[in-house]
Amino acid sequence: MSHAPVHGSWEPAPAARWEDAFLSGNGHHGALVFGDPNDDRVIVTQHTLVRPNGSEHARPPRLAAELPALQDRLLAGDRLAAESFTDGRPLQWVQPFHPAFQIRLSRPADSVRGGYRRAVDFTTGEATAACADWNSRLFVSRADDVIVQEVTAADLVVSLDHRLPGAPAGLGVGHGALLTPEGALLSLRARYPDSDRAYTGVTLVAAFGGTTELVPPGVRVTGARSVLLLTRVRRHTGDLDVVAEGRELRDLLGSGEGSYEDLLGRHLDRHRTAYRRVTLDLGADPADRALPGSELLKRPHTTALLERLFAAGRYHLLSSSGLLPPRLTGLWTGDWNTAWSGAFTTNANLNLQTASAAAAALPEVTDAHANLIHRRLADWRENARAVFGARGVVAPTHTDGESGYTYHFDREYPHQLWTAGADWLLKPLVDHDETRGAQDPRTAAVLAEIAAFYEDFLTRTDADGHLVVVPSYSPENRPANASWGTLNAAMDLSAARHALLTAARYHPEQAGKWRELADRLPPHRINADGALAEWAWPGLDDTYDHRHLSHLYGVWPLDEISPYDTPDLAAAAHRALALRGAENHSAHGHLHHALIAARLREPDRVAHALRQVLRGDFFHASLMSAHYPNRDVYNADAAHTLPAVLIEMLVQSTPDRLVLLPAVPGACPRGELRGVRTRFGAEIDLSWSPDSARAVIKPGRTHRIELRTSSGAEPLDLVAGEDRVLTLGAR
Repeated sequence: MSHAPVHGSWEPAPAARWEDAFLSGNGHHGALVFGDPNDDRVIVTQHTLVRPNGSEHARPPRLAAELPALQDRLLAGDRLAAESFTDGRPLQWVQPFHPAFQIRLSRPADSVRGGYRRAVDFTTGEATAACADWNSRLFVSRADDVIVQEVTAADLVVSLDHRLPGAPAGLGVGHGALLTPEGALLSLRARYPDSDRAYTGVTLVAAFGGTTELVPPGVRVTGARSVLLLTRVRRHTGDLDVVAEGRELRDLLGSGEGSYEDLLGRHLDRHRTAYRRVTLDLGADPADRALPGSELLKRPHTTALLERLFAAGRYHLLSSSGLLPPRLTGLWTGDWNTAWSGAFTTNANLNLQTASAAAAALPEVTDAHANLIHRRLADWRENARAVFGARGVVAPTHTDGESGYTYHFDREYPHQLWTAGADWLLKPLVDHDETRGAQDPRTAAVLAEIAAFYEDFLTRTDADGHLVVVPSYSPENRPANASWGTLNAAMDLSAARHALLTAARYHPEQAGKWRELADRLPPHRINADGALAEWAWPGLDDTYDHRHLSHLYGVWPLDEISPYDTPDLAAAAHRALALRGAENHSAHGHLHHALIAARLREPDRVAHALRQVLRGDFFHASLMSAHYPNRDVYNADAAHTLPAVLIEMLVQSTPDRLVLLPAVPGACPRGELRGVRTRFGAEIDLSWSPDSARAVIKPGRTHRIELRTSSGAEPLDLVAGEDRVLTLGAR
């Protein structure tokens, strides 16, 4: 197609709010760039920056001795029994994520500002801004783990400023500034109140030409041709050797004024390669594509907006994934009072945000997701022992990245009862293994631990001899006629079954006992409304108006329920989805709904969910999103999840099946998706129009799959290294 989609965004004015600042990141450090020529600000973030709040000492409740009595009471019909399964502690939030400081670059107030434009380039990770006599460009290097900013201005004062919204009054802040041969070295150390923990930011100011003088706590550069800033942040105990940190930054400079380009070149080898793997072209109007992001957001019906949000979503997801996967706010925040502690919320949000990783060819995201899991496995084991007296692992619902213990719970959110989390969090790693065609030994080891947990935990049976998941919890919902802690939540049944069968596939030597255990789990229940029940235990009534859709885990992301293999259950899932309310219109609820609808081949329902988000004013000018409509609460759920929805409506795969164009809304009559990966090891380029479609399948391994299209099903033989071209008729 001509007039290719835009891989970036721009604005005609500086950002007045930090939420509108353009974003850059490398999965370790992040930067929010305002682009104001007279008082430019760059808010610096780093994944490890979480404020001690006492929860760093928290451990899971020791409740295992009380578990048999709780199980007896729930099985006997006491629907409130789980409310007393606690050690009485109040709700504890994980350590909150926070910004480090802002780099301020000030000029005289009467400076000229003609011809202003700021932009972000998704292909390079650069945020730029320029006017008649000033320009700035910035990126966060994936190669050198440093924030790199180059500025040209006749007179510039540079300082590090910790004064951001919500910064605690007791924060112990110390500034440092010293002249160096290149220019100056600035530092800001902040020690948390009542803690031995601190973080230190160091900025090397390299001035090319002109003069540099200290103006504490910063530095003034006059008459330079350009100024290069290199910034890093470290979280630490004790003191950090600032001089040594400065030496490391100086070693990155190289020689001459081309150091920005040198640093950028090393970064591009990693960032641009990853970003370009997958692209989406919806044939949008070139005039719409040319609009600034803030104007395009006012046209929610345009395909240009979907194109740009797809590109922005992959960019932000990649940029926030490295040391860890994205938090609720990705890798960015400008406020110390981050909603829900800026945690990794694992019962919905994290998996939704990373849902496109395998198909959208971002193994960097999956690696970051794996880091979060493997760094905290010892804590998961303690959760299993302390709460359930079991071997194996149990994942927490909230984590700050430093602790994997379960301690965030109370009466209305009994997260200590949630046993499905480990399987839910391992599913993306299993998808990754299927996509690349090799089993990661670390994933295999964790799956064995999950299976061991179920061996110890699944000991109770019902009158029919089926195993009972007791206690059971469907995040974050409750039956209409019982408390939150109940029996046989659909998500728990799906997770246990999937974990046992997947572990059996990875460990054939133990497959028999795990498959036998899975076979003893009860089937899903269809309620009186014809819907797949959220709780399979008889007598528990559904609560339909809720933001979570945990009970449809078997539809997405699992392959347990599908229109092809289990049509009756798929019909019940369809009914459950139709009855589900939007409750508070959380972005993650709408897009989770869309993902499930796509699996059920419901294009109208996918379109409706997308409209709710696109017309609900969920996106800031930065193209980062909000949790609620009207840009309420900065949150990455919509931004990061939307690419997964667009891929799922076009291409779906299992290790043995390819589904093409299962749920394409009428608003997307034509387009081209290139580079998408499948779970049977092939890369696909897909183009479609109202009259026809064409798919080029590039298999990485020889395999027979089932092809599903609007015309039905047929076998398809693929040979490694031989492209297969499919031409399809009208949808």
